[in-house]
Amino acid sequence: MMFMKRVFPATSALMAILTVILFSGCGSSGSSTAPNAFGSGFPPVFERDVVPFTVTDEEGVAYDMPFRGGLNVPRAQFVDIDADGDYDLFIQESAGRVIYFENTGSSTEPEFTWRTDEYQGLDVGEWFRMVDIDGDGDIDILSEERFSYIRLYRNEGTPERAQFEMAVDTLRDAEDKPIFADRQNIPHIMDLDCDGHLDLFIGRVTGTITRYESVGMDDENVPRFRFVEDRWEGIEIVGENVSLHGANTMTFGDIDGDGDPDLLWGDFFESGMLLIRNQGSCSAPSFRSEPQNFPLGDPVETSGYNAPVMVDIDGDGDQDIFMGVLGGAFNPNASTRENFYFFEQTGPEQFELMTTRAIRDIDAGSESIVKLVDLDGDGDLDMLVGNKIDPNNSRTSLLFHYENVGSATSPEFRFRGTRDWVGTYHQNPAFGDLDGDGDLDAMVGTWNRDIALVINQGSRGVFEPELIDAKAVQLTRGQNTTPVLVDLDADGDLDMVAGEASGVLNFWRNVGTPQRAEFELVSDNWLDIDVGRRAFPTFVDLDGDGDLDLVVGSELEGLLLFLNTGTPQEPVFEAFGRLDVPVQGLSAPEFADIDGDGDMDLFVGGVSGGVQFYWNRMK
Repeated sequence: MMFMKRVFPATSALMAILTVILFSGCGSSGSSTAPNAFGSGFPPVFERDVVPFTVTDEEGVAYDMPFRGGLNVPRAQFVDIDADGDYDLFIQESAGRVIYFENTGSSTEPEFTWRTDEYQGLDVGEWFRMVDIDGDGDIDILSEERFSYIRLYRNEGTPERAQFEMAVDTLRDAEDKPIFADRQNIPHIMDLDCDGHLDLFIGRVTGTITRYESVGMDDENVPRFRFVEDRWEGIEIVGENVSLHGANTMTFGDIDGDGDPDLLWGDFFESGMLLIRNQGSCSAPSFRSEPQNFPLGDPVETSGYNAPVMVDIDGDGDQDIFMGVLGGAFNPNASTRENFYFFEQTGPEQFELMTTRAIRDIDAGSESIVKLVDLDGDGDLDMLVGNKIDPNNSRTSLLFHYENVGSATSPEFRFRGTRDWVGTYHQNPAFGDLDGDGDLDAMVGTWNRDIALVINQGSRGVFEPELIDAKAVQLTRGQNTTPVLVDLDADGDLDMVAGEASGVLNFWRNVGTPQRAEFELVSDNWLDIDVGRRAFPTFVDLDGDGDLDLVVGSELEGLLLFLNTGTPQEPVFEAFGRLDVPVQGLSAPEFADIDGDGDMDLFVGGVSGGVQFYWNRMK
């Protein structure tokens, strides 16, 4: 059906045509080519939308925020940030950033609306806690200061309109020594003993807890804390069935309804949550009790390193629990989809698990890719979302199939199950007709150096993939192949470009025919493009000049644009710079005119396993 030949780059005349011109601003967030040179519609403005159209599960129930982007390691906080009487939601999913969801419902019927992935541009390191640290009636923030110290953001706004400014980058104790807090551990701060002074509790990798108590403010109105003890209440948590300590999280709340706060603990080497009861009182707390697996009677078990937070989310007067699963010693890949648990308190010490996905969006697991393609031949674009590894089967990856049950101008997607075409990790299909029969086939990238050939053996409107050759094309070195099929020389057949883990691109020219593709290696370092790590190329005409431009996703550098200033027959790519689109790490772009308005909208996969969507708002 197809085979691959390898030739040295110098033997191909096409390399003389496919050149790239580097401008000095390639790595900047702005452009290095004057936008006016391309007319008023360039560069395109992309506008994020987490609910651009309806996406439903297999039962027809709509996702709340389908294009929020997924969650892998959610660390949540609930506070009333706008003083409207209900709890708003803040989640840390990646280092340094806080996602903000406004509660646009009420205190008894919450409804969370996504507002931003980078709340006020705050850098919170590996953890954050929201609390009124200075007693002025509004919320302040403690967070990690790299590495393993404590930063304070003071709220210089009002209870209704918060405005955070860094007050100090290193919190100090009463003796002016920096307070050390292991960055992988999430501390807690509250007035535990009801004396009017905040207590700071810091978990240690030894499984113990260090306690500090506030002694008031210094001359700069920055809180100081007195060291109290290193082995608070004699607590030492050792992982279940293993004599190991690890990263940990903690929160306090009244679990048993006796008027004093109890302690919930999560640990890297603990698959559940541990309850340590307060057997004392508010003014004289005592935590010298044996830890109990929680919830009582039906304890939760996950991949470990669970981060609970207690909040009365439904306004019924008792504490409910949200729990992020950060992934510990028990196969963290298993929790890449189901990792934001909600337990409702239904009675005294009775907690019922309501959901493992408190925010329902498209989420394939981790390191997602997204493809828009008409799989069923009905004239509109369907959606495939791939993951790194199947959370339920560590031997393969999956493609999540969402059928477009709407139209080419008014899409609506419904989940139709998962697909496994190649039986390996990181399945990443590039679609095109490779055998000239009028339907779509695929070259499928994988986690290693292989690109597989999959031929559609179905009839019109029915996609029936058959794996023909798992190693149809191979990289000369490297891994994580990310292919795209494109006619780069306008000769009527599909050539292939593929990114790889090292950040460079590979180019194969199709020297076969439309009926029998034959890929010949031209370069394993095509155009000397290097995006750092994990290149995800795609082609799209962004400047409206009738030829294809190149956009490359990356691990850390965002989406990089290379404009084609040549022709469809003789492309010349010029480095324009980074597209002004905030994306996750491992950004995997896909352009498609999803609403039939003549411009290309943007879908992006990423490290958290979901999909982000952006409307193309051409000027």
